[in-house]
Amino acid sequence: MNKHFEDARYYLKRAGETAGKGLKEELEPVEARFRKLTGAEEEPEPSRLEAVKADLKTLQERAEGEAETAIGQARERIGNYRGKQPAEA
Repeated sequence: MNKHFEDARYYLKRAGETAGKGLKEELEPVEARFRKLTGAEEEPEPSRLEAVKADLKTLQERAEGEAETAIGQARERIGNYRGKQPAEA
């Protein structure tokens, strides 16, 4: 993928995350008021263990993607090497 598209995808993802955090922050008072009026309890924060599990899942997915890319590149290099070897000999 073109480096410019990779950069654009990265910044769009960051913009989405930042917008989500901003919306959550803006709506916290409204949510608190709604919960107070309805008597609904606030959702519990994720435990430390759940947060670590989520981080590990993210790291695993990223590592798998990088491994697939590296394997693909290695296969391509091997194919190129094998394809060129008989022609050079």
